[in-house]
Amino acid sequence: MRTLAWIVTCCVLTSPALADPRSDYLLHCAGCHRPDGTGLPPSVPSLVGPLGTIAASPAGRDYLARVPGAAQAPLSDEELAAVLNWVLVEFNRESLPDSFQPLKGSEVADSRARVLADPLKLRREIWPELDQY
Repeated sequence: MRTLAWIVTCCVLTSPALADPRSDYLLHCAGCHRPDGTGLPPSVPSLVGPLGTIAASPAGRDYLARVPGAAQAPLSDEELAAVLNWVLVEFNRESLPDSFQPLKGSEVADSRARVLADPLKLRREIWPELDQY
């Protein structure tokens, strides 16, 4: 009986904890984009303010999941969708359209499958007005 209790205790103590989107952001994104999302423009864009405008279009939603740091993060498609939705609400609430629908894991999977070699170039082409960020 003691052996079983010890095994259960070890499994509980060593099993990976389920992270929430904020924790996943801090673990996988904040190193470059900073904990407050301000980034280091121009090389690391700010995640504060402009993403609501970007997320308003299908091309923008696709872009967000294809940015190399996001697309290559060691997160499942559902976890990445949750992180992107958290960033959009946490740092971009004011610029999100009223019709905003949260990204879904399946949407992220489709976008992630296509590598985006130069995200800053694509961002400037599609949203030149956001170049200041």
